Amino acid sequence: MNDDQLLRYSRQILLPQVGVAGQEKLLATRALIVGAGGLGSPAAIYLATAGVGHLVIADDDQVELSNLQRQILHHESDIGRDKVASAQDTLAAINPEVRITPIVERLQGNRLEQAVNEADVVLDCSDNFNTRFAVNRSCFTHRTPLVSGAGVRLEGQVAVFIPGRHDSPCYGCLYREGEDPDQNCTDNGVLAPLVGIIGSLQALEAMKVVLSLGEDLCGRLVVFDGYHHEWRTLKVPRDPECPVCGQAA
Repeated sequence: MNDDQLLRYSRQILLPQVGVAGQEKLLATRALIVGAGGLGSPAAIYLATAGVGHLVIADDDQVELSNLQRQILHHESDIGRDKVASAQDTLAAINPEVRITPIVERLQGNRLEQAVNEADVVLDCSDNFNTRFAVNRSCFTHRTPLVSGAGVRLEGQVAVFIPGRHDSPCYGCLYREGEDPDQNCTDNGVLAPLVGIIGSLQALEAMKVVLSLGEDLCGRLVVFDGYHHEWRTLKVPRDPECPVCGQAA
């Protein structure tokens, strides 16, 4: 690291759990963020400010006026632009040292497999179950750690899945394809700070996974009730009947 980097990241480097070695590891990290909306915005901003060296951001949507209430990567002048282009500009202004790779599409098929395989950690910040299930299958296939988040109304949740760890479940152990209807903020609404809280937790857990720092959320689901301000942590065991990671998969 050069002198400017030592100064920029000095408050993290002061942490004994991080230090210079940890910061250098962050600088060498490639993180894939699926979705540049309410969850992806704070997650990307905090990963960029923290010095995660390469952010790959995938989203096929364009910025709309209704996004601006909660999607803090974007501004009124960005309306009509691709979200990933808007995100790239915002993040470059925050930390020009971070490399941003925008992908203007909904990742699927070979493109999804390639992006996940190249990543050190994946943050699922999408807003639909089809994408979440596809990202989970790809992360399991390529043994890429997955930090999953969701937020709607005044409720949010975060979970971490680390394929290859013997006790790690996957997203398919938590939800089954076809059993759960999509619940998104377009239909149900969301209070703006809720997704900020969840997206920030995703960034924190992603950095912890990269740095092997503290106790990650692997095997646990954190649920936040913003209405009553209550936090719950639920154990998520590995399901032997899971169609993705189970014994018969």
